Amino acid sequence: MSPAHAAVVSTETLHTLRGAWHALTAQQNLRTRDAAQKLGVSEAQLLATGVGAHVTRLTGDLRDLMMRIGELGKVQAQTRNEAAVHEKVGAYTNITHGDQVGLVLGDAIDLRLLYDKWAFGYAVEEKIGQGTRRSFQFFDAFGDVIHTIYLRDNGDIFAFEALRDAWAAPIQISGETVLPHPAGSAPERPDDAVDAKAFAADWRVMTETPGILGLLKKHKLSRTQAFRLIGSEFAIPLLTDAPARLLQAAARIGQEIMVFVGNPGCIQIHAGPVQNVQRRGNWLSVLDPDFSLHLREDRVAQAWLVRKPTTDGIVTSVELLDAAGELIACFFDKRTPGFPETTGWRMLASSLEPC
Repeated sequence: MSPAHAAVVSTETLHTLRGAWHALTAQQNLRTRDAAQKLGVSEAQLLATGVGAHVTRLTGDLRDLMMRIGELGKVQAQTRNEAAVHEKVGAYTNITHGDQVGLVLGDAIDLRLLYDKWAFGYAVEEKIGQGTRRSFQFFDAFGDVIHTIYLRDNGDIFAFEALRDAWAAPIQISGETVLPHPAGSAPERPDDAVDAKAFAADWRVMTETPGILGLLKKHKLSRTQAFRLIGSEFAIPLLTDAPARLLQAAARIGQEIMVFVGNPGCIQIHAGPVQNVQRRGNWLSVLDPDFSLHLREDRVAQAWLVRKPTTDGIVTSVELLDAAGELIACFFDKRTPGFPETTGWRMLASSLEPC
């Protein structure tokens, strides 16, 4: 897999975009993502205005680069979507990949990497105050961020520079051309066009939680429609304050959980306790030493309690969807495959108030 580059943007346009970005950030303390939205470009396009300066365009097989990320030592891994940001501190260990799927199965950093969605990669060295923040950032063909790896203050700068130089494109031209986002997802079929009995029968014989993806595809269902049609035995709509209630309760009783946040190119997982849960404006956050979650509560349009049959018994999740029905985040019990989920988690999830 190699990044697709088609940087055909005029020097004048790049200069204008770079100037508009600097002017905007001088007025407001904006993340690159928010600045890009205000300027009407993708995050990759905005970042790529710095290629040849503080940004290095990467080339070659990014799967091979990821196989060597462990050389950086302890870093911060960040995966996000439009409504959630998931951050873990740790080392990349136990890394493997096939043609299109990679796994990172370390004690701290746990990732599923869907490489067929990866298009662009950059090494970024930003001046922040008196220091420099170094990162590797990866994007899809639409210019949306997939995964970011931040070097920590005491990180191995020499390892970062070695990997940067090994994957640096021979010609560093600023600018990036990205694909336009496709039109919205296809509308749901009418409920009476779905063979609900066949769907329910397939649901009952699921053997693992990822099996739901195959069911949705087989029966041509959105996640929302599937949850609605399967009925209250397996899916119950919750009030949209469910994530706050869940995280606060888990912190209070010491219940260890799993927190999944993903996008089309990466899924990042936390497994363990949550402790410091805070709400500020629209943001619900977990601010623990080695794990942070930032969730835009105002973008949670639906919350569901979902029960899926597996070879280990029923597995319960709390799943958050946005207004388009896309998955924002989901929460599970922390458990080891081969063992059932804990009574504590099941009771906590079941205590959440239904709609």
